[in-house]
Amino acid sequence: MTSPAKSRHQLYLDADLTEKLAALATKPGASKSAILADAVAAWLTRRGAQELDDRFGLRLNRISAQLNRIERDQQVLLESLALFVRYQLTVTAPLPEPDQAARAVGRDRFQAFIDQVGRQIAGGGRTLGGNTDGEGTP
Repeated sequence: MTSPAKSRHQLYLDADLTEKLAALATKPGASKSAILADAVAAWLTRRGAQELDDRFGLRLNRISAQLNRIERDQQVLLESLALFVRYQLTVTAPLPEPDQAARAVGRDRFQAFIDQVGRQIAGGGRTLGGNTDGEGTP
């Protein structure tokens, strides 16, 4: 099996770096070339990671902030809905079984509500915070 081709490089190091490199190379299985090759590879890897962070870090931070806002808004919506349902169930008495007219009115109102939600979503409209033309009112 052949080893990968290697290129010879000539470089100059300060005296203190030369001493440290020589001390590291005295350990069994270590060589100056291997130590320098590992150091250059690690430096290039860090530089590439830094470039990626510089390039995408700001975008990722923005996306993270947007996801945090969406999560917060979703929690507010769910809590609001839960409180509304609890309130409505507490203050509204159940309809008696024989009162079919009231039940029919309830079904019609619910269907109107579902239709309005469908129109708002299909049209991109919002009932809260943005719709002032009265469309969002039932």
